[in-house]
Amino acid sequence: MADQVAVLAGGCFWCTEAVFLDVVGVKSVESGYTGGTTVNPTYKQVCGGDTGHAEAIRITFDDSELSYDDLLDIFFAIHDPTQLNRQGNDIGTQYRSAIFPQDEVQADAARAALARANDALSGKVVTTIEPKAEWYPAEDYHQDYWAGEGQRNPYCLAVIPPKLAKLRKSFQARVKSQAATSDI
Repeated sequence: MADQVAVLAGGCFWCTEAVFLDVVGVKSVESGYTGGTTVNPTYKQVCGGDTGHAEAIRITFDDSELSYDDLLDIFFAIHDPTQLNRQGNDIGTQYRSAIFPQDEVQADAARAALARANDALSGKVVTTIEPKAEWYPAEDYHQDYWAGEGQRNPYCLAVIPPKLAKLRKSFQARVKSQAATSDI
């Protein structure tokens, strides 16, 4: 099969990027901004909450190794889709939970995943499905943040390890680090 692209917003992009980089079938993850009105927004502008953008990640994945449905199930499991315009201490529409389908097939899958999540969480999911929008890569220092600066950042140290633990516990067969150790 061919590579596919998924665009997801689930709070701080540093935190969601770190998780998806460890998922089998994911080829790359880019942090950026989407869903707003300002052209070429900066991190400072997006954090101000006035551009309409969400901090998001653009995932390139091999759909022969990872289905879009499985990717969405992981997305719903590793963030809190019941918090409106926030994730933990990050508050504002820029931290909203949203899926940005790239085509109608993804839109149908997103609606089905949203229904599964709502069933599991008693109808409390506030994740939106938004139209495909212009993608703006975040500044270079945001890319692969956890592998570099993030492991010295107290915020990241508090948020990312629990997300990675949840991924490893709930999706063992989907984790790159698990796959690497099981081949030994």
